[in-house]
Amino acid sequence: MKERRAFNTNGIPMVLLLLLTAASAVWLGVSSFEDPWPGLMYAIVVLLAALVAFSGFSIVPPNHARVVTFLGRYLGTIRDNGFRWTFPLTMRRTVSLRVQNFDSNTLKVNDAMGNPVEVASVIVWKVVDSAKAVFEVEDYQNFIQIQTETAVRHMASMYPYDTYETGQISLQANAEEVMALLHRDLQDQLEQAGVEVLRTQLRRLAYAPEIAGEMLRRQQAEAVVAARRRIVEGAVGMVDHALELLSARKIVELDEERKAAMVSNLLVVLCSETRTQPVVNTGTLYT
Repeated sequence: MKERRAFNTNGIPMVLLLLLTAASAVWLGVSSFEDPWPGLMYAIVVLLAALVAFSGFSIVPPNHARVVTFLGRYLGTIRDNGFRWTFPLTMRRTVSLRVQNFDSNTLKVNDAMGNPVEVASVIVWKVVDSAKAVFEVEDYQNFIQIQTETAVRHMASMYPYDTYETGQISLQANAEEVMALLHRDLQDQLEQAGVEVLRTQLRRLAYAPEIAGEMLRRQQAEAVVAARRRIVEGAVGMVDHALELLSARKIVELDEERKAAMVSNLLVVLCSETRTQPVVNTGTLYT
């Protein structure tokens, strides 16, 4: 079922027309002095018809729509704002077309590595097809909530919380890619309810409390290892540059054993966490 436009017109001219019709019918019934019954019956019929026609008036606020049904049949949707008149004796349900937010509950989910994480999201959505929103699902707002939480659980279970391998997508490091996947999944599920997903965002993403401390120590250890690796790479470059300068300028000739000793000493000096104490050799190079 798709939304279509219901017949409707401006309500103010219709009010004037119905009042004029009712007044003329009353005047005709009262003015029939010789034989009042035909005029009176005509006036009663016209007044009843006018009263029935008055049930077709409706007020449509801005960014709202009225879904019109008659005896269980969908007639169309009124999107024109203001005081409107449509088919009388019809049911009209109001559907908001405004942009709305849904803030999901904080969910505990196992990520792709089996670690429990807490995740919550915020989605921005609006109704674009009022017929689908009313007739295709039982309660479209409840449908949005359930589908959002289901999509968030699915998204969180597909990726690890943190990156363990080079080039791996994770929930923490690749927020844009993860949100794009969540947006596509939600749009596919909510399209049948006539809802357009405008934006998705993660409101909370963290390890569950029972493993948060262990994971923090793991992250700190990884940071220390990365820093040490960077220090060693820089120290090796500095030692290589020093040996090249000594050889190029012919300051001293070192055999392989002395080069190894110099490399060891320089690496100790450059990679040590504490300041090293120099030792002055007053003898020869080989003593």
